[in-house]
Amino acid sequence: MGAEAAAGSAVSAVRVVAAAREELGAGGRRRLPAARALQLAGEVLAVAAGLKPALLYDCGAAGAAELRRYLERLREAGLAPLRLHVLSVEGSAVLLHPGLARRRLAAVLGAHPAPFVDVSAGRRCPVLCGPAQAEAIRSHLATLLAHLSAAEAASAGPVSSSEVVPAGWNLCTVVGVLLGYPAAYTFSTEDSAENCLALTPLRVFTARASCPRIKDSLGVQIYSFSIPESLCGELEEALDAWRQELKEAFGAQSDFVGLCISSEVVSLPAVAL
Repeated sequence: MGAEAAAGSAVSAVRVVAAAREELGAGGRRRLPAARALQLAGEVLAVAAGLKPALLYDCGAAGAAELRRYLERLREAGLAPLRLHVLSVEGSAVLLHPGLARRRLAAVLGAHPAPFVDVSAGRRCPVLCGPAQAEAIRSHLATLLAHLSAAEAASAGPVSSSEVVPAGWNLCTVVGVLLGYPAAYTFSTEDSAENCLALTPLRVFTARASCPRIKDSLGVQIYSFSIPESLCGELEEALDAWRQELKEAFGAQSDFVGLCISSEVVSLPAVAL
């Protein structure tokens, strides 16, 4: 099946697994498990289908070049027919839906209240960022938006890539925005990267769906993020907008079925960001 395969047609799970193992597992001592390879393909397809703006690649030491080759292999197998962009930032790779990522950045730049939650270790509890702190974060997002716009204008072909050098950015915050979370955590890095979320009640939101396009009964986690329970009221509008946008995007595609959005409150002894 060629790269121009019609959206919604079935693909070969064997080819999907082989693409991940051959392009992303080079030099590794352990072969990427088939289940993880299928999950990764499902997450990529969720980005390509417009269900979320981006995903953070975390399957090993493969860099942007390897990830681009992997995406080309998925296209050859009939997946991800739309344009995708690989953003390299401080050793990490973020796979973007270019248009959706830019729209997400622009929306957050104009959002009031600013959807940034300060969880610095010195705080007694999480709080929404004040105006000055929010403005500093917005300046970083504006720089990233300009970078992505320029990279997209200069790109050719279905899979493009670029590298951004963050200057004083909190990557946890910037990546949280890119991933489409209704609110992103931020914290002061002057003393440490610790936070005040230990034993804090957190409402964890999860969105899952099935992806029969890749494999029957394959469940894919599209979103998973948390919001401090104490701030859910202040962020209710942002959460409602996230749910509505996800449901609308889900109704406009045919790769996934059975969307399920759930939430639960948890308190953990430590929270890594």
